[in-house]
Amino acid sequence: MPSVDGMSTSLRTGPWTLVAASLGFGVVQLDVTAVNVAVEPIGRALGGGVAGGQWVVDAYTVTFAALILTAGALGDRLGARRLFAGGFVLFTLASVACGMAPGLGTLIAARAVQGIGAAVLVPCSLALVAHAHPAPAARARAVGIWAAGASVALSAGPLLGGLLVQVAGWRTLFLINVPLGIAGLLLTARRVRETPASGARGVDLSGQAAAATALAALAGATILGGAAGFAAPAVLCLYGLAVLAGIAFVVVETRTPAPMLPPALFRRPVFAAASAMGLLVNVAFYGLIFVIGLYLQQVLGRSPLVTGLAFAPTTVAVGFANLLAARLGGPHRTIVVGSALLAAGCLTVIATDAVVVGLAVAGFGLGLVVPAMTAALLGSVEPARSGVAAGTLNTARQAGSVLGVGLFGALAARGLHTGLHAALLISVAIAVAVAGLALPLRPKISDGRPPRVRSSRGRAVAARRRSAAG
Repeated sequence: MPSVDGMSTSLRTGPWTLVAASLGFGVVQLDVTAVNVAVEPIGRALGGGVAGGQWVVDAYTVTFAALILTAGALGDRLGARRLFAGGFVLFTLASVACGMAPGLGTLIAARAVQGIGAAVLVPCSLALVAHAHPAPAARARAVGIWAAGASVALSAGPLLGGLLVQVAGWRTLFLINVPLGIAGLLLTARRVRETPASGARGVDLSGQAAAATALAALAGATILGGAAGFAAPAVLCLYGLAVLAGIAFVVVETRTPAPMLPPALFRRPVFAAASAMGLLVNVAFYGLIFVIGLYLQQVLGRSPLVTGLAFAPTTVAVGFANLLAARLGGPHRTIVVGSALLAAGCLTVIATDAVVVGLAVAGFGLGLVVPAMTAALLGSVEPARSGVAAGTLNTARQAGSVLGVGLFGALAARGLHTGLHAALLISVAIAVAVAGLALPLRPKISDGRPPRVRSSRGRAVAARRRSAAG
């Protein structure tokens, strides 16, 4: 139980920490979806076509996914606040480089550096929130707000991106991060308390290299496959490299004394299920955002601003769903309801071509799933491992983003109309899989009595007890 002094300190610093953490997570998410609306204008200005646009998106997510585990572990070992501030500095400088990029290659390289900053910001932001809110009920509420802010930023990205591209050009998409980054850095320096450090240990360089190689090869194979065909020798070689690097990563992590990702965590059913959900929901969400942005502009002839406006109802739906998620009962029920809405939204677009309505319904569903799975995952680990847990979840989610943009983009490269419908059908299958993965989160039947829905405080306390016992 948190001490009285700890609770008092939390009341003083918790709100400011939550603001800083939400800002850090928000700028990371904003920069992902805002760029999707600008893929076509960037292609016209710098060349590269659909494949070039996929690399502008995936260069960011590959480095993000590859480094987020190490960043989460370093936050646990060295202190999350210190790394969080450094992440703001790197992300802001990389945003300047993106905004001033003279060519496509420079932009892709700067986006990769942005991904490094993002990899530091996200797990450290969640670790700071968890540390600043030690009471289980307060932590659950804070995580919900943290997720809501980021989800709103994620969904608002296309609208803001379309507006900026229409009014001031695509470079402002990146330069807008500069004042936000400076504000976050100042707030962190003045108002956020450091988390206890668990002691610095060596970085798992071998595991890091294997993870980065696997993700980069996977992204390259999927993007190249859309243009050259998935049976092309170069594509098959890249897929083979991704598999070999993935196997090497597993071997390294089971043998190193200080792994990026402790394999024992995946023996906890809730942790494993939540991580798998994170990968799948991002395949659907990021892939659909990418393809729908292209569909609206290239097939329907919409401007970047109108394309952004088409995503506005989704912005509202996601934010409202994030705040509502904690009131629907246990995480199992919330995730099943959210998955059903994701499937319903995709089927609506297939049946009626009502892209705006269907995407809003799907977004509402995802807005329910994400905070529920995040809270469940955090409740399955000890507080001292919250950073590496956050890093694991976000690695899974960013790997899903790489797959979603690569796979759905490859489908779009063969025809946007048929590609969109195929992407929607895949997303329906994903919704069914996510609902199935929620089974370990079902309330248990005990003493012959039917299960009852626990409060968020009760769920968090029970999760801690199970974690300590296991």
